[in-house]
Amino acid sequence: MNSAMTEFFLNYYLMPFHMSMVALLVLGIAESIGIFLGARPSSFLKRITPDWLLNSPLLDVKFSKYLVIVFLLINFSFAGYFLELAFFASQHYFISPYYLFVPAFIIDIFITAFMIHCLDQVIKPKVTHTHSNLVGRLATISTGNARPGFSAQVRVRDEFGQLYYVQVEPEFGELELQSQVLLIRQISDSHYIAKKIAASNQLFSSD
Repeated sequence: MNSAMTEFFLNYYLMPFHMSMVALLVLGIAESIGIFLGARPSSFLKRITPDWLLNSPLLDVKFSKYLVIVFLLINFSFAGYFLELAFFASQHYFISPYYLFVPAFIIDIFITAFMIHCLDQVIKPKVTHTHSNLVGRLATISTGNARPGFSAQVRVRDEFGQLYYVQVEPEFGELELQSQVLLIRQISDSHYIAKKIAASNQLFSSD
């Protein structure tokens, strides 16, 4: 049994996928130690990652972007193992990992994107309490419908591109989910009165 396990872990054809799991283990240990030392690898990776990648839709998530790397390493290993073992079950021998690297990476990307999407849906966005004045900014209803006395959450960006989640309600009528609104008056730090944008795009049309 031990010899079979040793042969499995030292198998040349599975080595790239073993290395992916080893990298995951090393990153996990380094991150845990870095928390106590104040030098986390995730902070270093964030500094060296290009802005265009950090701001890409794939990484526009409500949880740590470091977790995306964890998903990529795990899924690459599992995809590689699956392809190698499937080929072995069919042909009774392993294929060179060079032929499986691209298919495994493609599967890795798709599964990781799916996992990110699912996890991002169940994590409740953090409401940002801010003293920034967002009056006059365009926003999008992201949770529920708003009526007078009943607020809904919207996504809105300030002049610097910073994303905020605040609560809005109309003076009259109803603001439907996914509708675009204009913040016209601030009630509190994170609560605004909003007006729905007319279909004609005339933001200040008379009622």
